[in-house]
Amino acid sequence: MTETAQTSTSQPGKQMLSEQVYAHLRDAIMRGDHAPGDALKPQDLAKEQGVSLAVVREALVRVVGEGLADRLPNRGFAVPTISDRRWQEITEARRTIEPVLLRMSVERGDVDWEARVRAAHHRLARTPVYEPGEGEYYSSTWSEAHRVFHRTLLEGCGNPVLLETFDRMWTASELTRRWSAHHNPDRDAVGEHRRLEEAVLARDADTAAEVLTRHLTQTAAVLTGRTQDEPSKKA
Repeated sequence: MTETAQTSTSQPGKQMLSEQVYAHLRDAIMRGDHAPGDALKPQDLAKEQGVSLAVVREALVRVVGEGLADRLPNRGFAVPTISDRRWQEITEARRTIEPVLLRMSVERGDVDWEARVRAAHHRLARTPVYEPGEGEYYSSTWSEAHRVFHRTLLEGCGNPVLLETFDRMWTASELTRRWSAHHNPDRDAVGEHRRLEEAVLARDADTAAEVLTRHLTQTAAVLTGRTQDEPSKKA
């Protein structure tokens, strides 16, 4: 009985610790504490967090699964590099899938969905893009409002399997948006989101899909420009 009780209490504790380390690591990568290409050394992370290597490795496997880190053969873990082709592939996938979901939402969404779209856009428009102390990247609060807005746009499709696909792509592309914001702070994201909301609520599927495609392309274009400029900055 005692042995069983100890096992049942220790396992939830380990899971909670693993969750905390994962959340810390994920936030650190998002904030830019680890630059593109930086190694994520399990030993150093374990010492920093005061946890075991097993807990750190579990957290690293989770961020790898979300596309926020790479597992390199014989070289451990690292933050993805800006030039990694994955960003072009993710953008291609999103440009292929999300406009289709948006069209479905415009066709199927009801009045309650329209209200949620309006509310999500209102919150996004009222949330500061940057916060003191969070550096030059998008704030975590704005990033969450941004995610909710884009997901709400697509929820009218009524297909949970397709929405799960969106969720995976969104997480994998989060670093792209952070780096894009850092290198292009003057981007008119407010105008882009407003046009999206207007087209959707007007039930104009063609315009909504076109605006969304341009919106998704903009981030990839900014990153491509940054990658191309990198050699000249090092020279």
